[in-house]
Amino acid sequence: MSIEEYIESHITPEHPYLYSLYRATQTHLLYPRMASGHVQGTLLTMICKLIKPRRVLEIGTYSGYATLAMAAGMEEDGFIRTLELSDEQEVFTKPWFENSPFPPKIEMIICDAKDYLANDTDTYDLVFLDANKREYSEYYHLLLPRLKKGGLLLADNTLWSGHVLEPSEEASAQTRGIQAFNELVAGDDRVEVNILPLRDGLTMIYKK
Repeated sequence: MSIEEYIESHITPEHPYLYSLYRATQTHLLYPRMASGHVQGTLLTMICKLIKPRRVLEIGTYSGYATLAMAAGMEEDGFIRTLELSDEQEVFTKPWFENSPFPPKIEMIICDAKDYLANDTDTYDLVFLDANKREYSEYYHLLLPRLKKGGLLLADNTLWSGHVLEPSEEASAQTRGIQAFNELVAGDDRVEVNILPLRDGLTMIYKK
């Protein structure tokens, strides 16, 4: 038994709808590892139960697992806006949102998230960032003004399978993007930061 299997057997069981979505992701989509999965999904649900966000923004939808995991922990009047670059992804993901047993309204927008954020005037209680790792720092500068004071920004994959420890001259462009992002948020006195060594690293950023 691996440590991940041990964890999965000692946490809240995966919701049947999320289990079905995860199985469909594994069967029908390329790069199914991108889906959050049971362990991270349970954390996202719990965070939403704890902080009770009314408005959530997600950058990078993929199969919608993280979206629905957050929805599972939100109040009935909750709202999630999720931005996805690939229009092909909408064909798979949107029906899972439309048939979801979870109450929050989910708005899926196919767009370049950076272009969208440059013109967005809405504010959010919670942001989940899981997009192009090369551009995490750019996203951060666009997202922080959209995050309410006391809000939480979650950034996924911030340990990048341990590649963040590589010297920058040896690192890939994606690794350098994550390294730069981690340095950026660590030095920003507008926020408080912690990195959870969960799966591929999850950074929690609290806006003071």
